[in-house]
Amino acid sequence: MFTALLLGLVAFVAQSEYALGTSLLSRPIVTGLFTGIIMGDVKAGVILGATLELAFIGSFSVGAAIPPDVVTGGILGTAFAISSGGGAETALLLGLPIATLVLVLKNLYLGFVLPVLSHKADKYAEQGDARAVGRMHLIGGLGLSLMLGLVVTISYYTGSDAIKQVLDAIPTPIQTGLQIATGLIPALGFAMLARLLINKQVVPYFFLGFLIVAYLDISITGIALLGGILAYIIVNLTQKPQVATYDGGGSDYDDEDF
Repeated sequence: MFTALLLGLVAFVAQSEYALGTSLLSRPIVTGLFTGIIMGDVKAGVILGATLELAFIGSFSVGAAIPPDVVTGGILGTAFAISSGGGAETALLLGLPIATLVLVLKNLYLGFVLPVLSHKADKYAEQGDARAVGRMHLIGGLGLSLMLGLVVTISYYTGSDAIKQVLDAIPTPIQTGLQIATGLIPALGFAMLARLLINKQVVPYFFLGFLIVAYLDISITGIALLGGILAYIIVNLTQKPQVATYDGGGSDYDDEDF
């Protein structure tokens, strides 16, 4: 029970970033480390967390689209894999479906509880009560964190067998649809990242890194360090700062420079 409570606490803190400010604590590569510490196997926690991070790499909210919950999927997938002595395949087998199922609970919370708090915040805003508006924000965000913390605690306490029975009770067509959907998430994430790279200023560096890895047999870490050095040189050494000048003509003088 103590281990279950600690895992629930990790889930609460990780999810709280959405109420207190995004810090990426919710990512599986971070929660996997803390899960490994709690489970007594830090190495396995880091490896399993990194594996789940690859699966959830595209799980970011875009507009109104809510992705599968990376907090519960990352923590429970890692915890159940360590407790059962399984490997990365066990973490993926349990983590992805759990994250998708918890998404249903999140949608219920976001669809029924959060709107009530938002309307109250609107009324407080009309009254000019900024502190009450802030309270509604914290209650809404920390309430979701508490819900996910309880989900993780109860799920781990009941055991992986109970979770597996729940998953097995899902009809096969729905399971197939969930597997396809979760399989598309990494592809979507890479596609979104690629959109940021496809421009004339950045795309040459992308292909330069690809060619260096392919033909010079340099690791990804080496490419990352090289990219950081190039970015520093380009931003700080090659680009000269522009200084606004005033020629006294008046017509070319722009107040927006200040």
